[in-house]
Amino acid sequence: MSKPIIEVQDVWKIYEVGEVKINALRGATLHVKKGEFVSVMGPSGSGKSTMLNMLGSLDYPTKGKVFLDGIDISSLSESDLATIRGKKIGFVFQQFNLIKTLTAKENVMLPMVFQGMNPFERDKRASELLNKVGLGDRLNNKITELSGGQQQRVAIARALANDPEVVLADEPTGNLDSVTGKQVMEFLKDLNDEGRTIIMVTHDLNVARAADRIAILKDGQVLKSVDSNAKIEF
Repeated sequence: MSKPIIEVQDVWKIYEVGEVKINALRGATLHVKKGEFVSVMGPSGSGKSTMLNMLGSLDYPTKGKVFLDGIDISSLSESDLATIRGKKIGFVFQQFNLIKTLTAKENVMLPMVFQGMNPFERDKRASELLNKVGLGDRLNNKITELSGGQQQRVAIARALANDPEVVLADEPTGNLDSVTGKQVMEFLKDLNDEGRTIIMVTHDLNVARAADRIAILKDGQVLKSVDSNAKIEF
């Protein structure tokens, strides 16, 4: 293990809804080192979604610091943040977030367009990634022609489009049956074995135990990080 690739330091996130202030995170701290596989768990309302936004540099903290590969994101403009996020982090979402009017290959190519990769390289890499996740025979199928498990594999391939150091997975097995969910977890573990950092938000303890360690959130704070085989209590 080397230096942290993502650091959340004493982060508060306060949302204002009218005159009401909601403290989604209350001084949360979490460090993730390069090459780790970390699960983030917690009961409903614990701040998992907000922590996901912080870990993925999708939002700025109200107070505290978030570092992405040593860079304080609060010092970046939104355009600079989007650029560094696009290069360093790949996202896998529970709802897949694929564009249904595009083919599998076109969906995988899309993040490369935003990073300025030339069309030939985009096409080649998208095909390679879809072959890697076992969809080499579905390159030109529209998303609506694919099963849920196949769509999640397209989402994983898309997350890898720009060769990110970190893959952030939000409930990656939440909409899948147990067999397909197991396949998706095997893909994530293979990516971790290749040296990528995996951060996974999940409510499923059995899924969470695939990680090296589990960070427990409650009431907007990280209570503790424990070995994935430890007894878990919220």
